[in-house]
Amino acid sequence: MSVDTVFRTQLSGLERIHEGKVRDIYALDAQTMLIVTTDRLSAFDVVLPDPIPGKGAVLNVVQDPAERAMLSGRAVVARRLKALPIEAVVRGYLIGSGWKDYQAHGSVCGIALPPGMRQAQRLPQPIFTPASKAAPGAHDENIDFSAVTQLLGGELAAQVRDTALALYGLAAEHARRRGIIVADTKFEFGIDAGGCLTLIDEVVTPDSSRFWPADTYREGLSPPSFDKQYVRDYLETLDWNKKAPGPKLPAQIIERTSQKYHEALTRLTGPERSVG
Repeated sequence: MSVDTVFRTQLSGLERIHEGKVRDIYALDAQTMLIVTTDRLSAFDVVLPDPIPGKGAVLNVVQDPAERAMLSGRAVVARRLKALPIEAVVRGYLIGSGWKDYQAHGSVCGIALPPGMRQAQRLPQPIFTPASKAAPGAHDENIDFSAVTQLLGGELAAQVRDTALALYGLAAEHARRRGIIVADTKFEFGIDAGGCLTLIDEVVTPDSSRFWPADTYREGLSPPSFDKQYVRDYLETLDWNKKAPGPKLPAQIIERTSQKYHEALTRLTGPERSVG
């Protein structure tokens, strides 16, 4: 494994308070924490044994020189908030679990959609399709808005929904002008001691979104993507029950996935392109 590739961190001077599928979190003080984005990759809610080089990125604050070098470009200091127990998913296109729900019920998370829609078709308008946050090792499940209301209360649930839809709209337009379709994305929110809603965790990344190249998009099939769908598609060819431990990835799958992540970054942070 390359010295620039980080699968798991172990910082001697800080208390680890959480290890997620991708992020390691350490306490700095009572109000702040250090979030380290590793190169771990999860698929079907299972952390795979092979990291994707260069996948983590952001900013860091650690004293030990060796640990600082390891964290450079992949850590951020953040406030401690109370995370809400849902994933705020917004879909602009019919794909993934949304497509499966539509095939079975003609709706997604209780939202009825027009009959006769095709896989990867653009929705009449973006929809809020939340998911429950499952315990480690379990699978998240799509839920309807009434379930969110029961979990959060009506006012906060509506605020989360409206904020997520607005954020998706901004992100989708930004990406569209750079040749990328954001088919769907996942936001997470928390509240502070005063009850103020705050966007937390990653925002419109290849881990939390489906990115499609606009120039090759066609409805009726699952488009190629700049995200971990490439790994999911490979895993679907294996005889694997989608439970831990995950299978090892071939070198060419790791390399191509790394390239896709870097291409997404280059496109999204680059100049606008001509779009139709």
